[in-house]
Amino acid sequence: MNGGISKMNRFQGKIVLVTGGGSGIGRATALAFAREGATVVVAGRREGPLAETVDLVRQAGGQGEALPVDITSEAQVASLVGTIVQRYGRLHVAFNNAGILGNPGPLNQASRDNWCAVMETNLIGMWLCMKHEIAQMKVHGGGAIVNMAANIGEHMAIPYMSAYSASKAAVSALTRVAALECIADGIRINCVSPGLVDTAMSLLPGESRAERDARVKGFIPAGRVADPAEIASAVLWLASDDAAFVVGHDLVIDGGASL
Repeated sequence: MNGGISKMNRFQGKIVLVTGGGSGIGRATALAFAREGATVVVAGRREGPLAETVDLVRQAGGQGEALPVDITSEAQVASLVGTIVQRYGRLHVAFNNAGILGNPGPLNQASRDNWCAVMETNLIGMWLCMKHEIAQMKVHGGGAIVNMAANIGEHMAIPYMSAYSASKAAVSALTRVAALECIADGIRINCVSPGLVDTAMSLLPGESRAERDARVKGFIPAGRVADPAEIASAVLWLASDDAAFVVGHDLVIDGGASL
């Protein structure tokens, strides 16, 4: 992810929205889009990290803007998408990445508040973003949407992650339904399902990166976690014309863990 603008310019002149753009996969993907010519709007709850991402985008020679949003608020999501269209003319690509892990634990001990918080952000927030993105893309001649699912949604199960896993399996299903509804309007919708990625979310409480790396060797055939840039590359491919015939696909990126 180092260096300036890429020699590839698949998104030259495109307006791209990345939710959850203040860190991790969202930040890496915002930078990747900018390096390929896009103007990137990063959105999320925390203004400080969003501003840091925009600074990195500009340092790389790209163009970007930070807009705060709580994706569980339909009014805020509608305002976000409306502001983008007002300022830039349209929205070409959206990466709906914002999400939360919640509090892992046994299903029979889970709290309703935790379940509702996870579903409100990961599923309902995703739906709200898609609802308003799709409405604008239909008006302006199409676009591409990539949603963030997870390999522990539809593809495998691990204990104590019931709310998160259920929310991400629902994202995969929502993606397929939306893809069928929207492809005739020139809107392609797909999702990515990463496994463990080198972000804070991959660490157990108090765990160091070295301890995590030793732990994952036992269940990830590739022997390591993913770099955020590897997930970003997959998102850009799905959003680009290189994937023009890919519709409703759930791309697993987990080093073989789900096998």
